[in-house]
Amino acid sequence: MRVRSSKVADYCVRDVVTDEREAPAVTCARRMHDAHVGSLVVVEQRAGLNVPVGMITDRDIAIEVVAFGLDPEGTVAGDLMPPDLALAREDDDLFEVLATMRAYGVRRLPVVDAAGALAGIVSADDLWEVLADELDGLVRVMKAEQSRERVTRTAGESKME
Repeated sequence: MRVRSSKVADYCVRDVVTDEREAPAVTCARRMHDAHVGSLVVVEQRAGLNVPVGMITDRDIAIEVVAFGLDPEGTVAGDLMPPDLALAREDDDLFEVLATMRAYGVRRLPVVDAAGALAGIVSADDLWEVLADELDGLVRVMKAEQSRERVTRTAGESKME
């Protein structure tokens, strides 16, 4: 695979599971279960746009709600989301996104467009896959070059004999 670009817009997942701040934890858990994902972006409507305001994970629900025996109907997404949301912008470079993930200690980031609306989500796994493909391609080029060099060297040694 050849990298199309280094912009996160080319690698983020566009189909994002979302809910509102007032959504009960049990509803969020069901949405994640049904979509087979481990996170949900909390959004609010602003000027007709879905703007990300938070994010919760299946782990947040397990650690903050289930572990303490809280009522999953009475605990809402807004109670579980961290106070500061880390975001990526569609034109962010992949390495900028990795640096943001590292700085915030997260594995997933909502991706926003120029207007600040939710455009997608990117995970560390998505980025590792891109980087692994690129490294694999580089290794193949190196091996091909080594093979070509061996053939050339062997042919040159044959002529000298």
